Parts: sequence; structure tokens; C-alpha cells
Amino acid sequence: MSGALTIGEILRRSTTYLTEKGSSSPRLDADLLLAHALGVERLQLYTDSERPLTPPELERARELLGRRARREPVAYLLGERAFRRLRLGVGPEVLVPRPETEVLVEWALAVAPPGGTVLDWGTGSGAVALALADEGDGLRVTAVDRSPEALGRARSNGLRCEGAEVEWLLSDGFAELAGRRFDVIAANPPYLSPGDLAGAPPELGFEPEGALVSGPTGLEAIAQIARDAPGHLEPGGWVLIEVGDAQSAAAGALLRDAGLGEVGHRDDLAGVARVVGGRRT
Repeated sequence: MSGALTIGEILRRSTTYLTEKGSSSPRLDADLLLAHALGVERLQLYTDSERPLTPPELERARELLGRRARREPVAYLLGERAFRRLRLGVGPEVLVPRPETEVLVEWALAVAPPGGTVLDWGTGSGAVALALADEGDGLRVTAVDRSPEALGRARSNGLRCEGAEVEWLLSDGFAELAGRRFDVIAANPPYLSPGDLAGAPPELGFEPEGALVSGPTGLEAIAQIARDAPGHLEPGGWVLIEVGDAQSAAAGALLRDAGLGEVGHRDDLAGVARVVGGRRT
């Protein structure tokens, strides 16, 4: 890309370039990155499609497109990601919030009593905790993470989300929660094995491995939650865990072995059993 190229021509070239580099959504990526480089809304790219880019604008666009061509996630390049009604800051210290995690939020909202207590186990960006605080009926939300960097990002996002009050705690699992019980424990733990990560899209290589890989089988963190969560549930309380593809049966068995009842699952929009849950009787 050189010379007085117009916005429209840059979009066409960028879309072709990102297609060649393996992006699954090259036109959308090109739109978002060019709009970000220019500091405008996407619509303005089309209303001003014949405007030539200045050299500094072209350089900013080149830099972002080059990073995306190396498969860095778009959310990291933009510095934020939408999740339900929120816009959350994201960076390489946290996972990019994903649409399938909305299933976890929706189930938690459905079973949490008004004014109830909810724990977000492994909060990362704070997406689940903040969505529950934002949408729940007076829920008292606590969020924990073992990563100081992730918790810093979550706290920062809490400041962006006016009215969504969350208690943020640095804790390796339930370590700092002795004696505390909750009506709902919602967890999006690491659930990949090293082999899963090796075969995953390149974008995952930019995300924190500790938030993705649980151990040799991918079930280690799920087993830990199933073992420890019942002791932190109020009578009738629920533990809900996001799981990987084909993990729902094993996760459900772990919850049953822990003494929980009403064990079941909820599918994501792709029809994958994405969240497994059980209730303390």
C-alpha cells in the first residue's frame, strides 16, 4: 500500500491481504482496524470511501494490518471487546471474552435469587462478574483470579461499567474464600490440554496460556472446581462451569461424584454442550 490510496481502495486491498493470511472474517477485520486507525466509526468508512489517506493514517493502518496478518486477535488490536451490554478493555493478560460464555451468564442469571451472592471463579477480564452485576436483580458479586495482571484488568473494567459493583479478590481458586458461601458459583476455567492448544487457531497463541490450558487432560481445573465448590455453596446453590467441546459428560460425572444433584448442561448457539451445572441439595 503506497501513495494517495483512498479508504475504499485500502479496504479492498486489506480484505484480500487478510484473506490470504487466513483470517476467518477478513472484511470485518479490515473495517474494524481501519476505522480504529482513523479514529472514526465504521459507517464513515463508506460515506468517505473516496477520501485519500494521509501518510500517518496509512502507516497506522499498515501497522495494525501487519499485526492482524500475524493472527493477533482483533480485540487486542482494538484494546476492547463487547460482551453483552458492556464494552470491556482487553489485552494479552486476559482471554478475549467470547459469545459462548454468555450461556454461563444466562444460566447464572436464571438461577440466582434476587439479592443473592454470586462468585465468578477465574474472572479474567471481569466479563462474567460485570455482566451479572449489570443485569442481575441486586446480586452481590465477588470475582477471584490468581493472576494479579488479570485482576488489574478486571478492576479497570469495573471502573468503566458504571453501577456494576463487584468485589475483586486475588485468590488461587477458593484459597481466599474460607468460610464463605454463595448462591451461585460461575466458572470459566482453563479447559484445554497442551495438544488442544497446539491444534487451535493461531490467535490462541497470543492469549495467556495459563487461562487456556488446564493440564494434560484439560479437565484438571474442572475437577478442582467440582471438588471444592460444594463446600462454598449455600443450600440449594448452583455451580456452573463452562467446558470445552466433548467435555460435558466427564464434567457432569465430576459434579455428580461431588454430591451435586440436578446435573445438566446448556448448549451454545452452535449446539455444543457449553456449560455444565449441578445443585447442592
